[in-house]
Amino acid sequence: MSTGKALHILVVDDDLPIRHFLRRVLGGEFFLIDSGGGHAGLAAVAATAPDLIILDLVLPDLDGIQFIKRVREWSQVPIIVVSELDQEADKIAAFNAGADDYLTKPFGAGELKARIGAVLRRSLQPAPEPVFVNGELTVNLPERRILLRGEEISLTPTEYEILRLLVVHAGKVLTHSQILKQVWGINFLKQPHVLRVNISNLRHKIEEDSSNPRHIVTEPGVGYRLESVEPH
Repeated sequence: MSTGKALHILVVDDDLPIRHFLRRVLGGEFFLIDSGGGHAGLAAVAATAPDLIILDLVLPDLDGIQFIKRVREWSQVPIIVVSELDQEADKIAAFNAGADDYLTKPFGAGELKARIGAVLRRSLQPAPEPVFVNGELTVNLPERRILLRGEEISLTPTEYEILRLLVVHAGKVLTHSQILKQVWGINFLKQPHVLRVNISNLRHKIEEDSSNPRHIVTEPGVGYRLESVEPH
């Protein structure tokens, strides 16, 4: 399977032999990030913005279903469960929590690669570009037009890409790492000041009061959220 670029996979599994197996069979095609526990895995999701998560449901410190639910509060990263739990109820719980696929241990390298390829193809399919309206702000992505109180405003290409990303995920928190990776690439994951400067510039253009923003809201220590409804 050719990915065309070095995609990042986060493996959240406390079984060291499984992590070694995954590194051996996937290491040539993906950049793997290991995490033995659920809490460390959640921190790694926020810090590294992986392209896909391989998750065991039985973790030493956090139930796998709860892990999925917590990730789904702010991210739609594809999640493939690999678990020894093979009951229908376990699979239903994982899918209801937000998992994209479920693979029962033991599994073969070929089947895992096929599942990864299928999930990534689905996740990379472009969604229709929305038109976002909230109070005096209108963002028309199909026409690449931003209107504030009916007047068109001009953004730099970088500011536009940040706003487009926030619009596509309106109402949801995007972490600093997610925005940096999507707009600038993985080499900028440790340069959050670049994002802060551009968010500040963007707020000066679309907020009535940039010091008290109503559209682009800061989630302290996590990232930013575009308000999807007019605040009261």
